[in-house]
Amino acid sequence: MSLGQHLVELRKRILLAALALIVGMVVAFFITDAVIYLITVPIREIAETEGDAAKVELMFSTVTSAFDLRLRMSFAIGLLISAPVWLWQIWAFIMPGLTRKEIRYTVGFVAAAVPLFFAGCYVGLMVMPHIVELMASFVPDGGASFFDASYYYDFVFKLLIVVGVSFVLPVFLVALNLAGVMSGRAILKGWRVAVLVAVVFAAVATPAADVVSMLLLAGMLVVLFFAAAAVSMLFDRRRTKREATLLPPEALA
Repeated sequence: MSLGQHLVELRKRILLAALALIVGMVVAFFITDAVIYLITVPIREIAETEGDAAKVELMFSTVTSAFDLRLRMSFAIGLLISAPVWLWQIWAFIMPGLTRKEIRYTVGFVAAAVPLFFAGCYVGLMVMPHIVELMASFVPDGGASFFDASYYYDFVFKLLIVVGVSFVLPVFLVALNLAGVMSGRAILKGWRVAVLVAVVFAAVATPAADVVSMLLLAGMLVVLFFAAAAVSMLFDRRRTKREATLLPPEALA
């Protein structure tokens, strides 16, 4: 294909992806109430604990803040709903330029990264209420907890993204191994640093008083790291055997 044909193909893929995103946003706009209800569970639990719901509320500080929040949520949820379409458009555009080996690696990477990312988001959603409840416990007697809706949504969204991405990092380690950047042994040698980073990240992402959540999150990250190291060492062993079979007899002698 000529450069002009590539540009036409790119425009077609972008238009289809944008159309899917718009449809996803429209659908998402009608389920924002359910999402808001889900992420505000900690606020309602704090209100019930204190016995005065008027002191713990989700606050919309401007006339348009409620609508703005729903638009932002619609974009994020719509991006998620339309992911199969726009991911396919990206894949359909780049696939003709890839070799069979690169296609196999890409499919394997996506197949492993997507479930891990959603698993991380789920863990973040489970940890989030504990963080909110712990932070609310520092409000002095006589004080009121008014959670700004926009800030609260940013907090929840960023927490889910950070924990989700942290679960995908082991897949990147395997990808670096397949690319020949790092060997499995080199990855395994860094286990002390990996454990330290996992514990520090878990301590930051979870309340200091909730030791169980911290240990569970750190344990999951450490297990994923060692799994990535084991898979990389397996690939190294297969690569070594394959290279040995390709060497001439005199080289082996």
